[in-house]
Amino acid sequence: MTGCVFCKIRDRVIPKEFIFEDEDIMAFPDINPVKPIHVLIIPKKHIEDFLDVDDGILWNKLKKTTQKMVNKFKLENKGYRVGVNGGGAQIIKHLHIHLIGPLGKDASI
Repeated sequence: MTGCVFCKIRDRVIPKEFIFEDEDIMAFPDINPVKPIHVLIIPKKHIEDFLDVDDGILWNKLKKTTQKMVNKFKLENKGYRVGVNGGGAQIIKHLHIHLIGPLGKDASI
């Protein structure tokens, strides 16, 4: 998709240091984090909205990558939030999952 920031990152037009990357998924820190850990997990294929996801294998891979990021940042017992914005609530119209933490009473890193 022309003009999509995440597609430009995928295509290396915009440089970004990845936390995780494979042939289908990329993950990197949010440019405006709301907590110490704020990672975006994104399919490389341009999918504009959550309602457009029709590939169960890709969705499962996004889920597993998000779980790996929870473990990588040791958020299992510190509280975390996993979120997907859609229907116009997203700033960038390319499906992405937010992993945010730590949250809750044990929120120290």
